[in-house]
Amino acid sequence: MTSFTDRIGALNPADHAPLYQQLQRALRQAINERVLSPEDALPAERDLAEEFSVSRITVRKALDGLVNEGLLIRRQGAGTFVAARVEKSFSKLSSFSEDMAARGRSAHSVWLSRSRGAVTPDESMAMGLSPGTAVYRFNRIRYADGVTMALEFSTVPADALPSAEAVETSLYEALEQTGHRPVRALQRLRAVLFTQEQADLLGVKAKDAGLLIERRGFLADGQAVELTQSFYRGDAYDFVAELSTQSS
Repeated sequence: MTSFTDRIGALNPADHAPLYQQLQRALRQAINERVLSPEDALPAERDLAEEFSVSRITVRKALDGLVNEGLLIRRQGAGTFVAARVEKSFSKLSSFSEDMAARGRSAHSVWLSRSRGAVTPDESMAMGLSPGTAVYRFNRIRYADGVTMALEFSTVPADALPSAEAVETSLYEALEQTGHRPVRALQRLRAVLFTQEQADLLGVKAKDAGLLIERRGFLADGQAVELTQSFYRGDAYDFVAELSTQSS
């Protein structure tokens, strides 16, 4: 029977790096090279400690770092698994909560702010709102299976929702209840490097690569009802689009 060390390699006695860093490096390489596949279960910590001839404290420290990187996830009562990267389709207009539910992942948010105010000049231009129009703003950290995924900043006209507190889990669910869920959207993607503040909130390093998605959602009559900027971790998300040719 193939052992775990046979799959990813033993630690190098000549390597002077701390043992937990060596183990992290070996596991990270195995994940990146698909020796360990998404959703693969890792052996129990005591078994890893025995196979690599290290302490359980060393194993725990190594795994903690990879969990923080989003490469591993812990499921209570089940163990530690290789995280599956999330594929987000550009062709489907769906919320973060819906995307995670469709993949069998548990989504939750940590609110940074929910507030009401007057539209800014930039928001006014992007959404076609008159100066002074009241809007609600939502700022939160999005998680999947306890791992940070994105920072989200959303603005909606105040007449689309009864209050800021109406958004509990899903913005689209709250908008649907008032008949203001977007039916189409324009999205723009670009690569970014996280600032120190963004990195601290996401648990990554400053200048790590990320993806910024800017979305404007519209009602059937063409009125913009949503302006969202989402900063996604580049190591956790893949964005895909299905393309086809059409005959004239």
